[in-house]
Amino acid sequence: MAVSIVEPPATGTPNAFSRAALVTGAGKRIGRGIALGLARAGWDIAVHFGQSSADADETVRQVQALGRRAQAFGADLASESQTRSMFEAAATAFPDLTCVVNNASRFEPDTPATISFATLDDHLRPNLAAPVALAQLLHARLAPLHLDPSQPITPGVVINLLDQKLDNPNPDFFSYTLTKAGLLAANHIMAMAFAPVLRVVAVSPGITLKSGDQSDEGFAAAHARTPLGRSSRLSDVVDAVVYLTDARAITGVNLLVDGGQHLLPLARDVMYLTPDRL
Repeated sequence: MAVSIVEPPATGTPNAFSRAALVTGAGKRIGRGIALGLARAGWDIAVHFGQSSADADETVRQVQALGRRAQAFGADLASESQTRSMFEAAATAFPDLTCVVNNASRFEPDTPATISFATLDDHLRPNLAAPVALAQLLHARLAPLHLDPSQPITPGVVINLLDQKLDNPNPDFFSYTLTKAGLLAANHIMAMAFAPVLRVVAVSPGITLKSGDQSDEGFAAAHARTPLGRSSRLSDVVDAVVYLTDARAITGVNLLVDGGQHLLPLARDVMYLTPDRL
């Protein structure tokens, strides 16, 4: 898959103070919500997409309708060369790029009994290798700005989308869980290695949107199965990401935004423990 750069008409115009964020998987679902939330908070958006340029174009249009600049960039995050080329294209289009939100991920069912080298590798590259590469690239881009100690520079920020499953493990979605656990470890290590140039933080949602063939009834039951009576809504995840972009004293943390879902140990993923599945 060749890197694709989509350039819809630029209806948004840069303000005197501008800043830009690259959001992976921003064409739909949580990624689009994050892109729009950041746009409302004053960010211009580089919209990454994997396959659907039409979805990405719609996100671009919605960001521009909010008065911010936006442009779409396609890349297969399983490819190192495409990931790096996509970042460089986004950084060229948005010279004020100081934020990366690693939202895109592969989420396919398997268990310890069914995992294979192939299924693990299919998850490893987009879920772990690509987010680490994008953090590395952002650090390399911003590091020269920090060479002059007389010039105070606000650190850039990398926000990794994880999962409450890491605090509440079960055997379902095993490859996904392993690779997200690797990204959690990387989050802590990169926060140490890339400071003071970058802050590196994470957000772990609970069940937020319907997945796969999940029914409305099943989703509602799963969503309510938390100490607070509801798990994360899209607005909760977006609010957490927007908050962390400006939380200048916070790095190396994983913020759980799940209604306390991680406090209720379950033998299986919550999406399988609802009336429509039993």
